[in-house]
Amino acid sequence: MAILSNFPLIAAVTAIIFAQLIKIPVAFLLQRKSTWGLATSTGGMPSSHSASVTALITALALQEGVSSPFVAIASTFGMIVMFDSMGVRRQSGEQGILLNHLIIDFQNLSNKVLRISQEPDGTQTVQKETHLKEYLGHKPIEVFFGILTGIGVAFVVKNILLTIGF
Repeated sequence: MAILSNFPLIAAVTAIIFAQLIKIPVAFLLQRKSTWGLATSTGGMPSSHSASVTALITALALQEGVSSPFVAIASTFGMIVMFDSMGVRRQSGEQGILLNHLIIDFQNLSNKVLRISQEPDGTQTVQKETHLKEYLGHKPIEVFFGILTGIGVAFVVKNILLTIGF
């Protein structure tokens, strides 16, 4: 039961959940389109990766003090996570976009050249459509708002826990 009173853990998990759920209305406001699938997807505004590690760092700093070795560990971990979400994962998403365009172009060319293959009985063969995930990483602005979200969530969680007596 002690895990339920772990302020840094509660703040980090709450930040993930909040950031994932807030993506739905934010996407609607920014793009005029949104789906419930955003709540379980990677990428988007704000970065739940950044929100969770920042909430963890903030909660540890509030609980242990900024000179705590736990804050140093979490900060190092947080920088790696945020760098990775903007770097490697974002580049993977960019490659996914390019590969999806290449696949569509190849399928269009194949359909024109081969005129869609037909089975001996006259039925057409349906080609399976391949689509790679494109939204894997984050833009710097998404990471920035994830950081702000994490800090805010940590303070709100702290106040709630103090109010209910934890």
